[in-house]
Amino acid sequence: MTEMLQYDFMRIALVMAVLIGLTAPAVGTFIVQRKLSLLGDGIGHIALTGIGLGLLTGNSPILGALLVSVLGAVAIEVLRARSRSGADVALALLFYGGLAGGVLLTNGQDGGTSLQSYLFGSISSVSATDLYVVAGLAVAVLGIVALFGRELFLLCQDEEVARAAGLPVRFLSILIAATAAVTVVISMRAIGLLLVSALMVVPVAAAQQLTRGFKSTMLVAMGIGVLSAVSGLAGSFEYDLPPGPSIVLLALAVFVAAVIGGTVLRRMRTRTVPATADRPARTSVEAEAEVLGG
Repeated sequence: MTEMLQYDFMRIALVMAVLIGLTAPAVGTFIVQRKLSLLGDGIGHIALTGIGLGLLTGNSPILGALLVSVLGAVAIEVLRARSRSGADVALALLFYGGLAGGVLLTNGQDGGTSLQSYLFGSISSVSATDLYVVAGLAVAVLGIVALFGRELFLLCQDEEVARAAGLPVRFLSILIAATAAVTVVISMRAIGLLLVSALMVVPVAAAQQLTRGFKSTMLVAMGIGVLSAVSGLAGSFEYDLPPGPSIVLLALAVFVAAVIGGTVLRRMRTRTVPATADRPARTSVEAEAEVLGG
């Protein structure tokens, strides 16, 4: 780790890894709760069109990806809400359309290598300017999660209950999708568009094996995300490996360990907790309050 910090680009990459490790699982917690785990994958493919537009016009591929992926995320949510085919078909339509558009726009350009770095990540190509953009977007994402966390949780738990409670369901749904799109753009330089969805889902799945409440799941998932991102980056530097796959494989290893640890914890709880047959059952409101409180 000390040797890694001697290089400017690795210090930049380390800060970016921490930001990605925090933001991706934070947003992923809501996506997993809403059973839209493949949303990040779909948005990642849509972002390819934005990257292609940026390379074609000579503008920033990051800004192009941000614009197109946010518009695509909104389109996914609108199609999901209005289409009879459902969310999976809406995702598939934009999934393949974005992939085809990105390949078509970069065809014949000298940006093939650049596109490759966005697909699979390239830490060494990250600049200080990229870091400033990513940091600003990360702060915005975490701010949205902090500000609308309770409303988004209720929406993800039950859309009809959220509507009955007077929450702006359509706005919150679009907010989740747009925030996921921004998270994909944040992560694509380090992890790659084809792998970024894993860091939004795997740490959350691992945290669910160890925790009970929604808030605690999010916090543990963010911790796992940071651990996987930093450790994967250090391992990629030490052993000359690509950072994106290293980060994802470490997150998967943590998931396997969490499954084993969670099984042990549940067995211990079963043995130590006395019978509660005479204890009145909690109401759904009480259970929800516990989850919101973490």
